[in-house]
Amino acid sequence: SNLSWLGYGCLKGDGTVITVNAIGAALQTLYILVYLYYSPTKRPVLLQVLLLLAVVVTGYGYFTVLVDGGTRLTHLGLFCSIFTISMYLSPLADLAKVIRSKSTRCLSFPLTVTTLVASSSWTLYGLQLRDLYITV
Repeated sequence: SNLSWLGYGCLKGDGTVITVNAIGAALQTLYILVYLYYSPTKRPVLLQVLLLLAVVVTGYGYFTVLVDGGTRLTHLGLFCSIFTISMYLSPLADLAKVIRSKSTRCLSFPLTVTTLVASSSWTLYGLQLRDLYITV
């Protein structure tokens, strides 16, 4: 997600989107490396990381080679919005587990509140810029 939005920010020339997502991408890379280092089962994790890198390279190739410059920002914005929506939908499985078990043990309240604040601030930023993709 960070890498996609970083590309969007670079295409659009938006310093805020670039800065936030460059820092986010660096931190997420650090988290993945630490997870990989301390993971007791390295092979499956390494395969997942390699698959992730293949997806990133494929996406980069698609947006730079196959999509013309005039529609690149629109295609990338749509991709980023869909990817971000799916990222926000991913905790629904945990929510179903919380409802079934009647326990919030698997749900992080600080992470939920932080996500709400962050997504709300991006929505307000997108509205201010009149950028539908950032708003979504």
